[in-house]
Amino acid sequence: MSNTVTVSIIRQVDPEQADRMVAWINAGASLAERFPGYLGMGWVRSGVESSRWHMLFRFESQDLLDAWSESEQRRWWLDAAQGIAEATFVEQRTGIEGWFDDPTSQDVADLRPGPKAPPRWKQGIVIWMAFFPLSLLTTWLLTFVLPTDFNLVLRVLLSTFILTPIMTYFALPGITSAMSWWLQGQPAPWRKERQKS
Repeated sequence: MSNTVTVSIIRQVDPEQADRMVAWINAGASLAERFPGYLGMGWVRSGVESSRWHMLFRFESQDLLDAWSESEQRRWWLDAAQGIAEATFVEQRTGIEGWFDDPTSQDVADLRPGPKAPPRWKQGIVIWMAFFPLSLLTTWLLTFVLPTDFNLVLRVLLSTFILTPIMTYFALPGITSAMSWWLQGQPAPWRKERQKS
């Protein structure tokens, strides 16, 4: 299964152009929602007078995002922003990474609702499902490499040093993708297949 991809863009906008900017974002959302895999778009500003607009949009997979990114409709939409907005930073995130964003509270417009964030207890269970077996395996393997009286702090330091990149780049994206149906409260994929047959 593919991971969802969230694109984060920071744009500089003259505060006097705010109304035109909102209209431009709405037009982009209307165009993007016609593309398969579109999950939502939104924006946030730190204040009414701020020239910095943080925009987010999400697609179900990298391939579906690429179809939107390379489309004629998107090129037309970006051209329409000339004189209104200038992109200064672009970043893509996949899987669970979007859940670690800083919370925001001012001037938020959710233009098209995307999927709701899973309940924290579900997030915790999915993280544990990846962390427990990896932690157990790493602890067991280290018993063959380190002496039994090895310093506890150094043992934990070494263990977390090994586990952190594995969790970040492989385990968490993999488990969140595999369990996305449960995180979003949808029927299991095998149940859907049974219903079709």
